[in-house]
Amino acid sequence: MRIVLLVVLLLGLQGPSRALACDLALVLAVDVSGSVDAEEYRIQMDGLAAGLRDGVVSEALVRARAQVSLVQWSGRSRQEVSLGWAQLRSFADVEALAQRIETAPRPWRNYSTAVGEALFLALEQFAAVPDCRRRVIDISGDGFSNEGVEPRAAHGPLAAAGVTVNAIAIEQSEPGLTAYFFENVIRGEGAFVVTAASFADYPARIRKKLVREVAQQTAALTSADLTAACLCSDLQFGR
Repeated sequence: MRIVLLVVLLLGLQGPSRALACDLALVLAVDVSGSVDAEEYRIQMDGLAAGLRDGVVSEALVRARAQVSLVQWSGRSRQEVSLGWAQLRSFADVEALAQRIETAPRPWRNYSTAVGEALFLALEQFAAVPDCRRRVIDISGDGFSNEGVEPRAAHGPLAAAGVTVNAIAIEQSEPGLTAYFFENVIRGEGAFVVTAASFADYPARIRKKLVREVAQQTAALTSADLTAACLCSDLQFGR
């Protein structure tokens, strides 16, 4: 009887509303400013696709029924949503997204770095996925913001929308970029910055970042649901 009730509780926690919604909405925001040359751009896009294909990451994305979008950003007024929301229900969906990222055309090559503008554009995208439990912006960059609104100006609206911002700082030509991102760009509970010493270091570091923000957080949600179910079961039997 106790096992039956526990199963019922678990099904209730994972019922129709949970099955239809997603646990994660993730905007991948990639720096394509003038400081990023053609080879470095290719490293970023191929590294990002490889990170999504990682077995741990792809499984977590599918379990979370994640919605993922790609933003490419540069200077003020040069920010675009390159790939709209894609829901990842299967490994085939993850592979299709990885291929689209690998082949996405680069919109700009010779403009400034407007980090704040990128955050505001990414924030706007979450209105289309209101059922997702977690909202995360994964932003990469190789320089300090030098145009448009300051990144910190986005913190209030991001907090109001419940959005977490994590970052990967590519310090190839900008020592101290990690500290800058930590102070000005990231926000939200558990937000973090990963450092890539160079673009060559990017693929390994973006994989580590995706594992941390996707796989570990999804596992934590699953564990929390099971714990809640067990607690409810204990209360049912007067423990």
